[in-house]
Amino acid sequence: MSHITPEQLSEDAKKLIVDYLSKIDELKTKDRMKIPAQEMPAQDPEIRSHNLDEVALGYTVEQARIEAMRCLQCVKKNCVEDCPVKIDIPRFIDHIAHGDMGNAAGVIKEASLLPAICGRVCPQETQCQSNCTVGKALKDVDKSVAIGRLERFVADWERATGKISIPEIKPATGKKVAVVGSGPAGLVVAADCRREGHHVTIFEAFHKLGGVLRYGIPEFRLPNDIIDKEIEVLKAMGVEFQTNFVVGRTRKLTDLMDKDGYNAVFVGTGAGLPMFMGIEGENLVGVFSANEYLTRANLMRAFEKGKADTPIYPSKNVAVLGGGNVAMDSARMAKRLGAENVYVVYRRTEVEMPARKEEVEHAKEEGIEFYFLQNAKRIIGGENGKVKAMECLRYELGEPDSSGRRRPVVIPNSEFILDVDTVIVAIGNSSNPLISQTTPQINVNKWGNIIVDETQKTSVDKIFAGGDIVLGAATVILAMGEGRRAAASINKMLADDIEKEKKSVN
Repeated sequence: MSHITPEQLSEDAKKLIVDYLSKIDELKTKDRMKIPAQEMPAQDPEIRSHNLDEVALGYTVEQARIEAMRCLQCVKKNCVEDCPVKIDIPRFIDHIAHGDMGNAAGVIKEASLLPAICGRVCPQETQCQSNCTVGKALKDVDKSVAIGRLERFVADWERATGKISIPEIKPATGKKVAVVGSGPAGLVVAADCRREGHHVTIFEAFHKLGGVLRYGIPEFRLPNDIIDKEIEVLKAMGVEFQTNFVVGRTRKLTDLMDKDGYNAVFVGTGAGLPMFMGIEGENLVGVFSANEYLTRANLMRAFEKGKADTPIYPSKNVAVLGGGNVAMDSARMAKRLGAENVYVVYRRTEVEMPARKEEVEHAKEEGIEFYFLQNAKRIIGGENGKVKAMECLRYELGEPDSSGRRRPVVIPNSEFILDVDTVIVAIGNSSNPLISQTTPQINVNKWGNIIVDETQKTSVDKIFAGGDIVLGAATVILAMGEGRRAAASINKMLADDIEKEKKSVN
Protein backbone atom coordinates (compact mmCIF):
# COMPACT_ATOMS: atom_id res chain seq x y z
CA MET A 1 0.00 0.00 0.00
CA SER A 2 1.36 3.42 -0.97
CA HIS A 3 2.19 6.16 1.51
CA ILE A 4 2.98 9.01 -0.85
CA THR A 5 1.58 12.35 0.19
CA PRO A 6 -1.66 13.95 -1.02
CA GLU A 7 0.48 16.57 -2.78
CA GLN A 8 2.35 13.95 -4.80
CA LEU A 9 -0.84 12.16 -5.75
CA SER A 10 -2.46 15.44 -6.61
CA GLU A 11 0.19 16.28 -9.21
CA ASP A 12 -0.47 12.99 -11.01
CA ALA A 13 -4.20 13.55 -10.84
CA LYS A 14 -3.91 17.13 -12.14
CA LYS A 15 -2.24 15.85 -15.31
CA LEU A 16 -5.10 13.42 -15.83
CA ILE A 17 -7.64 16.16 -15.16
CA VAL A 18 -6.11 18.25 -17.96
CA ASP A 19 -6.29 15.26 -20.31
CA TYR A 20 -9.86 14.27 -19.52
CA LEU A 21 -11.72 17.36 -18.33
CA SER A 22 -12.38 18.84 -21.76
CA LYS A 23 -13.96 15.61 -22.98
CA ILE A 24 -15.61 14.37 -19.80
CA ASP A 25 -19.06 14.01 -21.35
CA GLU A 26 -17.67 12.28 -24.43
CA LEU A 27 -15.68 9.63 -22.56
CA LYS A 28 -16.44 6.16 -23.87
CA THR A 29 -16.40 3.02 -21.74
CA LYS A 30 -12.97 2.05 -23.10
CA ASP A 31 -11.64 5.50 -22.14
CA ARG A 32 -13.00 5.25 -18.61
CA MET A 33 -11.60 1.74 -18.17
CA LYS A 34 -8.12 3.10 -18.89
CA ILE A 35 -8.27 5.68 -16.10
CA PRO A 36 -6.08 4.44 -13.22
CA ALA A 37 -7.70 3.75 -9.85
CA GLN A 38 -6.72 6.45 -7.38
CA GLU A 39 -4.86 5.40 -4.25
CA MET A 40 -5.82 6.80 -0.87
CA PRO A 41 -3.03 8.83 0.74
CA ALA A 42 -2.14 7.61 4.23
CA GLN A 43 0.13 8.43 7.15
CA ASP A 44 3.48 6.69 7.20
CA PRO A 45 3.12 3.46 9.28
CA GLU A 46 6.10 4.21 11.53
CA ILE A 47 4.64 7.59 12.45
CA ARG A 48 0.98 6.65 12.76
CA SER A 49 1.58 3.62 14.99
CA HIS A 50 2.53 6.13 17.71
CA ASN A 51 -0.39 8.53 17.34
CA LEU A 52 -4.20 8.45 17.20
CA ASP A 53 -4.52 10.68 14.15
CA GLU A 54 -6.54 9.34 11.26
CA VAL A 55 -4.56 6.88 9.14
CA ALA A 56 -6.25 7.46 5.77
CA LEU A 57 -5.90 11.07 4.67
CA GLY A 58 -8.60 11.28 1.99
CA TYR A 59 -8.64 12.16 -1.69
CA THR A 60 -7.63 15.51 -3.10
CA VAL A 61 -10.20 17.25 -5.33
CA GLU A 62 -8.26 16.14 -8.40
CA GLN A 63 -8.12 12.54 -7.27
CA ALA A 64 -11.83 12.48 -6.47
CA ARG A 65 -12.78 13.80 -9.89
CA ILE A 66 -10.50 11.35 -11.69
CA GLU A 67 -11.82 8.44 -9.65
CA ALA A 68 -15.38 9.57 -10.36
CA MET A 69 -14.66 9.58 -14.10
CA ARG A 70 -14.00 5.83 -13.85
CA CYS A 71 -17.72 5.23 -13.18
CA LEU A 72 -19.45 3.83 -16.29
CA GLN A 73 -22.89 5.16 -15.27
CA CYS A 74 -24.35 1.69 -15.84
CA VAL A 75 -28.00 1.29 -16.79
CA LYS A 76 -28.28 -1.59 -14.32
CA LYS A 77 -27.19 -0.05 -11.04
CA ASN A 78 -25.67 -3.01 -9.18
CA CYS A 79 -24.02 -0.65 -6.72
CA VAL A 80 -27.36 0.85 -5.65
CA GLU A 81 -28.92 -2.59 -5.26
CA ASP A 82 -26.02 -3.65 -3.05
CA CYS A 83 -26.19 -0.52 -0.87
CA PRO A 84 -28.21 -1.19 2.31
CA VAL A 85 -29.56 2.38 2.35
CA LYS A 86 -29.96 2.66 -1.45
CA ILE A 87 -27.91 5.78 -2.16
CA ASP A 88 -28.14 6.79 -5.84
CA ILE A 89 -24.44 6.13 -6.31
CA PRO A 90 -23.97 6.82 -10.04
CA ARG A 91 -25.77 10.17 -9.71
CA PHE A 92 -23.64 11.48 -6.84
CA ILE A 93 -20.46 10.23 -8.54
CA ASP A 94 -21.39 12.00 -11.79
CA HIS A 95 -21.73 15.26 -9.85
CA ILE A 96 -18.21 14.76 -8.44
CA ALA A 97 -16.79 14.11 -11.92
CA HIS A 98 -18.24 17.45 -13.02
CA GLY A 99 -16.91 19.23 -9.93
CA ASP A 100 -20.37 19.80 -8.43
CA MET A 101 -19.71 18.71 -4.85
CA GLY A 102 -22.76 20.44 -3.38
CA ASN A 103 -25.21 18.47 -5.49
CA ALA A 104 -23.19 15.30 -4.87
CA ALA A 105 -23.74 15.82 -1.14
CA GLY A 106 -27.43 16.47 -1.71
CA VAL A 107 -27.88 13.17 -3.55
CA ILE A 108 -26.17 11.21 -0.77
CA LYS A 109 -28.27 12.91 1.91
CA GLU A 110 -31.48 11.84 0.22
CA ALA A 111 -30.68 8.41 1.65
CA SER A 112 -28.04 8.89 4.35
CA LEU A 113 -27.13 11.62 6.82
CA LEU A 114 -23.91 9.85 7.87
CA PRO A 115 -21.69 9.95 4.75
CA ALA A 116 -18.49 10.89 6.58
CA ILE A 117 -18.93 7.87 8.83
CA CYS A 118 -20.02 5.38 6.17
CA GLY A 119 -17.28 6.51 3.82
CA ARG A 120 -14.74 5.60 6.50
CA VAL A 121 -15.92 2.42 8.17
CA CYS A 122 -18.36 0.58 5.91
CA PRO A 123 -17.14 -2.54 4.06
CA GLN A 124 -17.82 -1.23 0.56
CA GLU A 125 -15.75 -4.02 -0.97
CA THR A 126 -18.38 -6.56 0.10
CA GLN A 127 -21.37 -4.31 -0.61
CA CYS A 128 -21.70 -1.49 -3.15
CA GLN A 129 -18.30 -2.14 -4.77
CA SER A 130 -18.59 -5.93 -4.89
CA ASN A 131 -20.53 -6.04 -8.19
CA CYS A 132 -19.16 -2.86 -9.75
CA THR A 133 -18.89 -3.40 -13.52
CA VAL A 134 -15.40 -1.86 -13.58
CA GLY A 135 -14.11 -4.18 -10.88
CA LYS A 136 -15.67 -7.20 -12.56
CA ALA A 137 -14.18 -6.27 -15.95
CA LEU A 138 -10.74 -5.89 -14.37
CA LYS A 139 -11.30 -9.10 -12.34
CA ASP A 140 -10.34 -7.31 -9.13
CA VAL A 141 -12.79 -5.83 -6.62
CA ASP A 142 -9.98 -3.56 -5.43
CA LYS A 143 -10.14 -1.91 -8.86
CA SER A 144 -13.87 -1.19 -8.56
CA VAL A 145 -14.84 2.48 -8.47
CA ALA A 146 -13.92 3.64 -4.95
CA ILE A 147 -17.47 4.51 -3.90
CA GLY A 148 -16.69 4.69 -0.18
CA ARG A 149 -13.72 7.00 -0.66
CA LEU A 150 -15.80 9.27 -2.89
CA GLU A 151 -18.60 9.36 -0.30
CA ARG A 152 -16.07 10.30 2.35
CA PHE A 153 -14.59 12.97 0.08
CA VAL A 154 -17.97 14.66 -0.44
CA ALA A 155 -18.72 14.66 3.28
CA ASP A 156 -15.29 16.04 4.10
CA TRP A 157 -15.68 18.72 1.41
CA GLU A 158 -18.94 19.83 3.00
CA ARG A 159 -17.34 20.09 6.40
CA ALA A 160 -14.18 21.84 5.17
CA THR A 161 -16.13 24.45 3.20
CA GLY A 162 -18.74 24.99 5.91
CA LYS A 163 -21.48 24.07 3.45
CA ILE A 164 -23.11 21.29 5.45
CA SER A 165 -26.71 21.15 4.26
CA ILE A 166 -29.61 20.60 6.65
CA PRO A 167 -32.47 18.46 5.28
CA GLU A 168 -35.88 20.05 4.94
CA ILE A 169 -38.34 19.28 7.75
CA LYS A 170 -42.04 18.86 7.03
CA PRO A 171 -44.63 20.69 9.18
CA ALA A 172 -45.03 19.41 12.74
CA THR A 173 -47.39 16.45 13.05
CA GLY A 174 -47.79 16.48 16.81
CA LYS A 175 -46.51 12.90 16.98
CA LYS A 176 -43.58 11.86 19.18
CA VAL A 177 -40.97 9.19 18.44
CA ALA A 178 -38.54 7.84 21.05
CA VAL A 179 -35.25 6.39 19.81
CA VAL A 180 -33.34 4.24 22.29
CA GLY A 181 -29.62 4.33 21.52
CA SER A 182 -27.56 6.84 19.51
CA GLY A 183 -25.67 4.34 17.38
CA PRO A 184 -25.98 4.20 13.57
CA ALA A 185 -29.45 2.60 13.49
CA GLY A 186 -30.86 5.08 15.99
CA LEU A 187 -29.37 8.10 14.23
CA VAL A 188 -30.93 7.05 10.93
CA VAL A 189 -34.36 6.52 12.49
CA ALA A 190 -34.14 9.91 14.17
CA ALA A 191 -33.25 11.65 10.92
CA ASP A 192 -35.91 9.97 8.79
CA CYS A 193 -38.68 10.44 11.35
CA ARG A 194 -37.73 14.05 12.00
CA ARG A 195 -37.84 14.82 8.26
CA GLU A 196 -41.51 13.84 8.34
CA GLY A 197 -42.23 16.45 11.01
CA HIS A 198 -42.40 14.19 14.06
CA HIS A 199 -40.90 15.24 17.39
CA VAL A 200 -37.90 12.93 17.99
CA THR A 201 -35.93 12.28 21.17
CA ILE A 202 -32.86 10.03 21.33
CA PHE A 203 -32.14 8.39 24.70
CA GLU A 204 -28.49 7.42 25.21
CA ALA A 205 -27.13 5.42 28.16
CA PHE A 206 -23.61 6.87 27.96
CA HIS A 207 -22.56 10.44 28.66
CA LYS A 208 -21.53 10.97 25.04
CA LEU A 209 -23.43 10.34 21.82
CA GLY A 210 -22.64 7.99 18.96
CA GLY A 211 -22.93 4.53 20.48
CA VAL A 212 -20.59 1.98 18.92
CA LEU A 213 -19.32 4.65 16.53
CA ARG A 214 -17.68 6.40 19.48
CA TYR A 215 -16.83 3.66 21.98
CA GLY A 216 -16.09 0.86 19.53
CA ILE A 217 -14.14 2.46 16.68
CA PRO A 218 -10.77 4.12 17.38
CA GLU A 219 -10.11 7.68 16.31
CA PHE A 220 -7.39 6.59 13.90
CA ARG A 221 -10.24 5.08 11.85
CA LEU A 222 -13.11 7.41 12.77
CA PRO A 223 -12.24 10.71 14.50
CA ASN A 224 -14.69 11.82 17.18
CA ASP A 225 -15.12 15.24 15.59
CA ILE A 226 -16.57 13.50 12.52
CA ILE A 227 -19.21 11.85 14.72
CA ASP A 228 -19.90 15.17 16.45
CA LYS A 229 -20.42 16.96 13.13
CA GLU A 230 -22.86 14.34 11.87
CA ILE A 231 -24.82 14.55 15.12
CA GLU A 232 -24.86 18.36 14.90
CA VAL A 233 -26.88 18.02 11.70
CA LEU A 234 -29.53 16.08 13.63
CA LYS A 235 -29.54 18.71 16.36
CA ALA A 236 -29.98 21.42 13.72
CA MET A 237 -32.96 19.44 12.42
CA GLY A 238 -34.53 19.66 15.88
CA VAL A 239 -33.81 16.17 17.18
CA GLU A 240 -33.50 16.19 20.98
CA PHE A 241 -30.99 14.11 22.95
CA GLN A 242 -31.00 12.82 26.52
CA THR A 243 -27.74 11.28 27.73
CA ASN A 244 -27.10 9.18 30.87
CA PHE A 245 -30.56 7.73 30.29
CA VAL A 246 -30.66 3.93 30.62
CA VAL A 247 -33.93 2.65 29.21
CA GLY A 248 -34.88 -0.32 31.34
CA ARG A 249 -33.43 1.35 34.44
CA THR A 250 -34.01 5.12 34.23
CA ARG A 251 -37.30 4.40 32.51
CA LYS A 252 -39.01 1.22 31.33
CA LEU A 253 -39.45 0.89 27.59
CA THR A 254 -43.24 0.76 27.73
CA ASP A 255 -43.33 3.78 30.07
CA LEU A 256 -42.04 5.92 27.22
CA MET A 257 -45.42 5.37 25.56
CA ASP A 258 -47.73 4.82 28.52
CA LYS A 259 -46.43 7.66 30.72
CA ASP A 260 -44.39 9.97 28.47
CA GLY A 261 -46.73 10.06 25.51
CA TYR A 262 -44.48 8.76 22.75
CA ASN A 263 -46.44 7.38 19.80
CA ALA A 264 -43.68 5.04 18.62
CA VAL A 265 -40.44 3.66 20.02
CA PHE A 266 -37.37 2.39 18.19
CA VAL A 267 -34.87 0.19 20.04
CA GLY A 268 -31.33 0.39 18.69
CA THR A 269 -29.27 -0.50 21.74
CA GLY A 270 -26.72 -2.60 19.86
CA ALA A 271 -24.93 -5.75 20.93
CA GLY A 272 -22.79 -4.65 23.83
CA LEU A 273 -22.45 -7.81 25.91
CA PRO A 274 -18.99 -9.29 25.21
CA MET A 275 -18.51 -12.96 24.50
CA PHE A 276 -15.64 -14.99 25.98
CA MET A 277 -14.14 -18.33 25.02
CA GLY A 278 -14.84 -20.14 28.28
CA ILE A 279 -11.25 -21.28 28.68
CA GLU A 280 -9.08 -21.55 31.78
CA GLY A 281 -7.51 -18.28 32.89
CA GLU A 282 -10.01 -15.81 31.42
CA ASN A 283 -10.52 -14.34 34.91
CA LEU A 284 -6.86 -13.37 35.28
CA VAL A 285 -5.75 -9.75 35.60
CA GLY A 286 -4.74 -8.64 32.12
CA VAL A 287 -7.58 -10.35 30.22
CA PHE A 288 -10.02 -7.94 28.60
CA SER A 289 -12.97 -8.11 26.28
CA ALA A 290 -12.34 -5.99 23.20
CA ASN A 291 -15.46 -4.09 24.17
CA GLU A 292 -14.02 -2.96 27.51
CA TYR A 293 -10.55 -2.32 26.10
CA LEU A 294 -11.80 -0.11 23.27
CA THR A 295 -14.37 1.67 25.43
CA ARG A 296 -11.67 2.64 27.92
CA ALA A 297 -9.41 3.84 25.12
CA ASN A 298 -12.01 5.51 22.89
CA LEU A 299 -14.87 6.80 25.03
CA MET A 300 -12.92 7.40 28.24
CA ARG A 301 -9.68 8.44 26.50
CA ALA A 302 -7.35 6.20 28.50
CA PHE A 303 -4.50 7.10 26.14
CA GLU A 304 -4.35 10.54 27.78
CA LYS A 305 -2.24 9.21 30.61
CA GLY A 306 -2.38 11.26 33.77
CA LYS A 307 -5.66 13.01 32.96
CA ALA A 308 -7.91 10.27 31.62
CA ASP A 309 -11.22 9.25 33.20
CA THR A 310 -9.97 5.66 33.43
CA PRO A 311 -6.62 3.87 33.61
CA ILE A 312 -5.41 1.52 30.89
CA TYR A 313 -3.53 -1.68 31.64
CA PRO A 314 0.21 -1.37 30.87
CA SER A 315 1.16 -4.03 28.32
CA LYS A 316 4.34 -5.20 26.67
CA ASN A 317 3.22 -8.33 24.79
CA VAL A 318 -0.43 -8.48 23.74
CA ALA A 319 -2.43 -11.32 22.17
CA VAL A 320 -5.70 -10.45 20.43
CA LEU A 321 -8.05 -13.38 19.85
CA GLY A 322 -10.26 -13.01 16.77
CA GLY A 323 -10.15 -11.99 13.11
CA GLY A 324 -12.74 -9.28 12.60
CA ASN A 325 -12.53 -5.49 12.44
CA VAL A 326 -12.84 -5.26 16.23
CA ALA A 327 -9.77 -7.50 16.57
CA MET A 328 -7.85 -5.23 14.17
CA ASP A 329 -8.95 -2.14 16.11
CA SER A 330 -7.89 -3.71 19.41
CA ALA A 331 -4.50 -4.81 18.10
CA ARG A 332 -3.72 -1.46 16.51
CA MET A 333 -4.88 0.42 19.62
CA ALA A 334 -2.67 -1.76 21.84
CA LYS A 335 0.31 -0.80 19.67
CA ARG A 336 -0.52 2.88 20.04
CA LEU A 337 -0.88 2.49 23.80
CA GLY A 338 2.73 1.33 24.06
CA ALA A 339 2.79 -2.44 23.55
CA GLU A 340 6.05 -3.65 22.04
CA ASN A 341 4.63 -6.79 20.45
CA VAL A 342 1.05 -7.40 19.38
CA TYR A 343 -0.13 -10.76 18.03
CA VAL A 344 -3.46 -11.43 16.33
CA VAL A 345 -4.28 -15.08 16.97
CA TYR A 346 -6.86 -16.49 14.55
CA ARG A 347 -7.91 -20.09 14.11
CA ARG A 348 -8.47 -19.90 10.35
CA THR A 349 -6.31 -18.47 7.53
CA GLU A 350 -6.16 -14.89 6.30
CA VAL A 351 -8.55 -15.77 3.46
CA GLU A 352 -11.35 -16.49 5.95
CA MET A 353 -10.81 -13.40 8.08
CA PRO A 354 -13.95 -11.25 8.26
CA ALA A 355 -11.95 -8.06 8.83
CA ARG A 356 -11.72 -5.55 5.99
CA LYS A 357 -8.71 -6.13 3.76
CA GLU A 358 -7.62 -2.51 4.19
CA GLU A 359 -7.62 -2.83 7.99
CA VAL A 360 -5.57 -6.02 7.86
CA GLU A 361 -3.04 -4.37 5.53
CA HIS A 362 -2.80 -1.33 7.80
CA ALA A 363 -2.25 -3.58 10.82
CA LYS A 364 0.56 -5.46 9.07
CA GLU A 365 2.21 -2.20 8.05
CA GLU A 366 2.13 -1.08 11.69
CA GLY A 367 4.01 -4.16 12.85
CA ILE A 368 1.12 -6.29 14.11
CA GLU A 369 2.02 -10.00 13.83
CA PHE A 370 -0.54 -12.56 12.66
CA TYR A 371 -0.66 -16.12 13.98
CA PHE A 372 -3.00 -17.92 11.60
CA LEU A 373 -4.41 -21.42 12.17
CA GLN A 374 -3.82 -21.04 15.90
CA ASN A 375 -6.00 -20.39 18.92
CA ALA A 376 -5.84 -20.14 22.70
CA LYS A 377 -6.27 -23.29 24.77
CA ARG A 378 -5.76 -21.66 28.17
CA ILE A 379 -4.33 -18.48 29.68
CA ILE A 380 -1.56 -18.95 32.22
CA GLY A 381 -1.16 -16.71 35.26
CA GLY A 382 1.78 -15.91 37.52
CA GLU A 383 1.88 -15.79 41.30
CA ASN A 384 0.33 -12.32 41.35
CA GLY A 385 -2.76 -13.44 39.43
CA LYS A 386 -1.69 -11.60 36.28
CA VAL A 387 -1.34 -13.03 32.79
CA LYS A 388 2.15 -14.31 32.03
CA ALA A 389 1.60 -16.59 29.01
CA MET A 390 -0.97 -18.31 26.80
CA GLU A 391 -1.01 -21.93 25.73
CA CYS A 392 -2.10 -22.24 22.10
CA LEU A 393 -3.11 -25.00 19.72
CA ARG A 394 -2.41 -25.28 16.00
CA TYR A 395 -5.22 -25.94 13.54
CA GLU A 396 -5.86 -27.09 10.00
CA LEU A 397 -8.93 -26.43 7.87
CA GLY A 398 -11.56 -29.09 7.34
CA GLU A 399 -14.92 -29.05 5.56
CA PRO A 400 -17.00 -25.83 5.35
CA ASP A 401 -19.31 -25.07 8.28
CA SER A 402 -22.66 -23.23 8.33
CA SER A 403 -20.90 -19.91 7.64
CA GLY A 404 -19.47 -21.27 4.40
CA ARG A 405 -15.93 -21.04 5.74
CA ARG A 406 -13.82 -24.14 6.20
CA ARG A 407 -14.04 -25.43 9.75
CA PRO A 408 -10.86 -25.22 11.86
CA VAL A 409 -9.76 -28.63 13.17
CA VAL A 410 -7.28 -29.03 16.06
CA ILE A 411 -3.96 -30.70 15.25
CA PRO A 412 -3.34 -33.21 18.07
CA ASN A 413 -0.35 -32.57 20.35
CA SER A 414 0.32 -29.18 18.74
CA GLU A 415 0.39 -27.14 21.96
CA PHE A 416 2.90 -24.32 22.33
CA ILE A 417 3.40 -21.40 24.71
CA LEU A 418 3.15 -17.74 23.70
CA ASP A 419 4.65 -15.28 26.18
CA VAL A 420 2.14 -12.47 26.72
CA ASP A 421 1.07 -10.23 29.57
CA THR A 422 -2.26 -9.14 28.11
CA VAL A 423 -5.03 -10.98 26.26
CA ILE A 424 -7.85 -9.18 24.44
CA VAL A 425 -10.80 -11.37 23.48
CA ALA A 426 -12.41 -10.09 20.27
CA ILE A 427 -14.69 -12.93 19.20
CA GLY A 428 -17.96 -10.99 19.13
CA ASN A 429 -20.74 -9.59 21.29
CA SER A 430 -24.24 -10.67 22.18
CA SER A 431 -27.25 -8.56 23.11
CA ASN A 432 -27.47 -6.89 26.48
CA PRO A 433 -30.44 -8.54 28.23
CA LEU A 434 -31.61 -5.38 30.01
CA ILE A 435 -34.38 -4.55 27.52
CA SER A 436 -35.74 -8.09 27.36
CA GLN A 437 -35.55 -8.50 31.15
CA THR A 438 -37.46 -5.29 31.85
CA THR A 439 -39.87 -5.68 28.93
CA PRO A 440 -40.62 -9.43 28.97
CA GLN A 441 -43.42 -9.06 26.42
CA ILE A 442 -40.81 -8.40 23.72
CA ASN A 443 -39.94 -11.66 21.97
CA VAL A 444 -36.25 -12.51 21.65
CA ASN A 445 -34.38 -15.48 20.16
CA LYS A 446 -32.07 -17.84 22.04
CA TRP A 447 -29.18 -15.38 21.68
CA GLY A 448 -31.22 -12.53 23.16
CA ASN A 449 -31.68 -10.69 19.86
CA ILE A 450 -35.04 -8.97 19.48
CA ILE A 451 -37.28 -10.70 16.93
CA VAL A 452 -38.84 -8.36 14.35
CA ASP A 453 -41.01 -8.76 11.26
CA GLU A 454 -40.20 -7.44 7.76
CA THR A 455 -41.16 -3.91 8.88
CA GLN A 456 -38.79 -4.07 11.91
CA LYS A 457 -41.79 -4.20 14.25
CA THR A 458 -41.39 -6.19 17.48
CA SER A 459 -43.99 -8.34 19.22
CA VAL A 460 -45.15 -5.22 21.11
CA ASP A 461 -47.41 -2.78 19.31
CA LYS A 462 -45.72 0.48 18.25
CA ILE A 463 -42.25 -0.72 19.29
CA PHE A 464 -39.70 -1.28 16.51
CA ALA A 465 -36.09 -2.43 16.64
CA GLY A 466 -33.06 -2.67 14.41
CA GLY A 467 -29.29 -2.86 14.18
CA ASP A 468 -27.13 -5.15 16.28
CA ILE A 469 -29.88 -5.73 18.88
CA VAL A 470 -31.65 -7.59 16.06
CA LEU A 471 -28.81 -8.74 13.82
CA GLY A 472 -26.20 -9.55 16.41
CA ALA A 473 -22.85 -7.80 15.84
CA ALA A 474 -22.98 -6.55 12.23
CA THR A 475 -21.74 -3.57 10.23
CA VAL A 476 -22.59 0.12 10.55
CA ILE A 477 -24.28 0.25 7.16
CA LEU A 478 -26.41 -2.86 7.80
CA ALA A 479 -27.60 -1.25 11.03
CA MET A 480 -28.40 1.89 9.07
CA GLY A 481 -30.36 -0.14 6.52
CA GLU A 482 -32.48 -1.59 9.31
CA GLY A 483 -32.95 1.90 10.69
CA ARG A 484 -34.24 3.13 7.34
CA ARG A 485 -36.75 0.27 7.16
CA ALA A 486 -37.91 0.90 10.71
CA ALA A 487 -38.28 4.65 10.11
CA ALA A 488 -40.34 4.04 6.98
CA SER A 489 -42.62 1.73 8.96
CA ILE A 490 -42.94 4.19 11.83
CA ASN A 491 -43.68 7.08 9.45
CA LYS A 492 -46.36 5.05 7.66
CA MET A 493 -47.94 3.98 10.95
CA LEU A 494 -48.05 7.55 12.25
CA ALA A 495 -49.38 8.88 8.95
CA ASP A 496 -52.18 6.30 9.11
CA ASP A 497 -52.90 7.34 12.70
CA ILE A 498 -53.10 11.00 11.70
CA GLU A 499 -55.47 10.15 8.84
CA LYS A 500 -57.72 8.15 11.18
CA GLU A 501 -57.78 11.05 13.65
CA LYS A 502 -58.82 13.47 10.92
CA LYS A 503 -61.64 11.19 9.85
CA SER A 504 -62.87 10.75 13.41
CA VAL A 505 -63.00 14.53 13.88
CA ASN A 506 -64.98 14.97 10.70
